Parts: sequence; structure tokens; C-alpha cells
Amino acid sequence: MRKVAKRLLRKVHLDGFAMRLILKSAQIKRRFAGRSDSTIIESYFAKREITRLHIGCGGSLLEGWLNSDIAPYSGKVLQLDATRMFPFANGTFDYIFSEHMIEHISYVSGCAMLAECHRVLKKNGKIRISTPDLRFLIDLYGDSKSPLQKEYIKWATDSFIGAPYCDDTFVINNFVRDWGHLFIYDEKTLRSSLERAGFTTVVRCELNESQDDMLKNLEHEDRMPKGFLRLESMTLEATK
Repeated sequence: MRKVAKRLLRKVHLDGFAMRLILKSAQIKRRFAGRSDSTIIESYFAKREITRLHIGCGGSLLEGWLNSDIAPYSGKVLQLDATRMFPFANGTFDYIFSEHMIEHISYVSGCAMLAECHRVLKKNGKIRISTPDLRFLIDLYGDSKSPLQKEYIKWATDSFIGAPYCDDTFVINNFVRDWGHLFIYDEKTLRSSLERAGFTTVVRCELNESQDDMLKNLEHEDRMPKGFLRLESMTLEATK
């Protein structure tokens, strides 16, 4: 029952009383587990020469990364509200990664998050952001659909919508408002946001691929049927 409740809570935009309730619950759970955020931070930095921050990890914990989330599912995860100032000094991390998180906060909050990422990265540190691509939705509406796009529309309709028939319009409408989505980026807008935050050398990468070994094989493709996360997503990397 608790797992079902967590999935439902992840599908809505949590603000006001609901968000405070979830954060309070996470704090109480961590207190009983004997772990505080300061303990998690101290333990992580005591063991790492290369420092890596994972923002919005959900249930996907990455080995060697400081995994964080606004409502942690585990006592091993740092509670971090990415829309506020991060609890780290300037130039703390070598790498930052975030997968399908930035679309769950407003554009203004997303820009604030990227500015904080820039602040806490070391010089020449790198950020990797994976997020749904607006172009994916535009292409999904086109007349000439690939077999994968057709499969995606059927899967999305059957899994999340319950519409009377499969149609791209239902899927697109649902995508932009479900799961707490607040802003769907296209490449030019995310690239511009990174550059405005101070990043340079913004490059687009394939899912789970990178010129930097530390940024390879990070996205959690297995959480969706084969090919679907790749269809939805764009990934940009940038350097401080």
C-alpha cells in the first residue's frame, strides 16, 4: 500500500500543505533511521576524491554519487530541494547529473537550479541533464509515425490515460500535465538556460552515452519499455 501511495504522490505536483507533509514524513523517517542530512553529506565526502551530485534520484541510486531527492525514499538519500540554495560551498563537485527532474519544476525554478549547479561545481566541472524533449511531442503529432511512436501511443493510452481509443492528441495532452510536469523544454531553451547560468560547451548526447566516462550509463532506461525513454528524452552536457 505504501508503494502505491508513493507512486501516486509522484504523479501530482506537490505544493503547499501536501509538500510540507511529505517533507515532514521524510524527516521523521530519517530520524528513526538514525541518519541526518549532515551525516549523509559528511559520510559521502569522507570517501570520495571525485565528487558527484545526483539531483532528483527517486528510487534510482547511483554508486559513487551523492544521491538526493526532495522526498527521499531511503535513509541513504540526501533530502534536497533543488529550487532552493544548495547546502554546499562554491566549487564542491566535479560532476552533477539529473534525469527527468527539471521538468517537474517551473522554468524560473529550473533556471535557479542550474545557477546553483554552476555555483557548486568546480572549475571545468560538468553537468548532465536528461529531460523530456518538446520535439518528441511535436513529432508524435505528425502524420508519418514510426512503429516505435505507434507503440508508445498505445502503451501510454493503456497505461495512463484510459481514453476510448488510441490517439496522439490524448497522449500529448496527458504528457504535458501528468506526473507533475510543469515545463517541457526543447533543446534551444535548455541550451539557453544552461548558458545563462554560466555554462559553456553545451553538447547534446545520446542516452547513456558521453565523451566523459564518468557520465556514461547513468539514465535508467529499464524503467520503461525498450526504446521509450530514448524516444522521450534529450540529454545535454555542459562545462563550468
